[in-house]
Amino acid sequence: MWPYYPDLLATPVPRYTSYPTAAEFGDLDPDHYRQALRHAEGDVSLYIHIPFCEKICFYCGCNTAAAGRRQRLESYLDALHREIVHVASLLPPSTRVRRIAFGGGSPNALDPDDFQRLVDALFFNFASPNPTISIELDPRTMTREWAAAINRVGIERASLGVQTFATHCQEAIGRVQSEDCIVQTVDWLRDAGVTSLNFDLMYGLPGQSMHDLEDSLQRTRVLGADRVALFGYAHVPHIVPRQKVIDDNNLPDQRQRFAMAEMGYAYFVTHGYASIGFDHFARPGSDPLASAAFRGKLRRNFQGFTDDSSDILIGLGTSATSSFPHLLAQNEKNSGRYRMIASQHHVAANRGIRRTADDRYRAAVIEQLLCQGRAQLGACLMNEARERLSPFLERGLALIDRQWLEILPGGLPYARSIAVTFDTYRQPNGRKFSSAV
Repeated sequence: MWPYYPDLLATPVPRYTSYPTAAEFGDLDPDHYRQALRHAEGDVSLYIHIPFCEKICFYCGCNTAAAGRRQRLESYLDALHREIVHVASLLPPSTRVRRIAFGGGSPNALDPDDFQRLVDALFFNFASPNPTISIELDPRTMTREWAAAINRVGIERASLGVQTFATHCQEAIGRVQSEDCIVQTVDWLRDAGVTSLNFDLMYGLPGQSMHDLEDSLQRTRVLGADRVALFGYAHVPHIVPRQKVIDDNNLPDQRQRFAMAEMGYAYFVTHGYASIGFDHFARPGSDPLASAAFRGKLRRNFQGFTDDSSDILIGLGTSATSSFPHLLAQNEKNSGRYRMIASQHHVAANRGIRRTADDRYRAAVIEQLLCQGRAQLGACLMNEARERLSPFLERGLALIDRQWLEILPGGLPYARSIAVTFDTYRQPNGRKFSSAV
């Protein structure tokens, strides 16, 4: 179904949850972030980062730590509450929070009562008329009490870190969880009122076979996932030291990874799901992500594909990133320094990049390519990119029609490789990213 051109996949590329990417972030004057907050208008979205998990998986590249010490949790939550108050005080009264997302780490590493107090603080400090709330969850630490908290808060969307149902793959990546555990979590969430349930799955795992992957796809469909994110495992131990535990001699090669991605795509689009890009899927008619894709309203931000229409995303918590049309700003990554900054009532953002008009133009092109599969290019950008696009055009993976660049069906797995041709920050010997597929 998909033509395989290994030379076009040889160069690792960003996932483009922002442009410029986080690799371009440098020191940022916190006052730039402060001024961006003060001049925000209209609808905004919040992302709250909980950097704790009960158990740390070997593969994980998130900024997270084990939630073993109660004092560390309490200290972090105290700092987070202080940041909430301070950031809310800087926003104009006219702003309205329409989306709230909790991620991590695993938010359910917290005690349900602590989570409830966190939600109460958000509603007390921000004007939040009936926001859509989503949360990332670890099935291994899901409880009935947590499901009750989700019901009280009114969370409609949840994402489960499933990754794989194959036991030997779970053991290889340090994430052992039984199917019964996942089934119980799904039942609790449905009873709690969650209407959009995402499963995160992975291909390219150590020791993973095509049969292992197909089995996970089938179980995911049978359990009724409304959305699926099928990620290729990114083995970058030079960036994520904990991945050194994983035996890279047991990883599928590039051709096998490509075949896995292709099988995942074919499976879901023939079993009632609409494709969102080449590695995300949603049920048409029931899930808002599929509806957004159908209406041409799909967007991309630091949470990945989204139906969120706001141009402003405010990140709260250590390492959380905020996005404004003219600015990308990331909070202090070190948890200890973050707690100190928040305790002094300062904004925590100290890294990022100010976006030029050219950055914003290219960001729009890249987002359109990844979300709609086509983008309108101006004459200057068309002339600049045409030579770099030639390998994709000559092999029938993309098409130029006047000022429109379109990714053809066979070019789907090359979408990020096509998008990178518009990235002026990428250097041949620069920082390495994950594989394109």
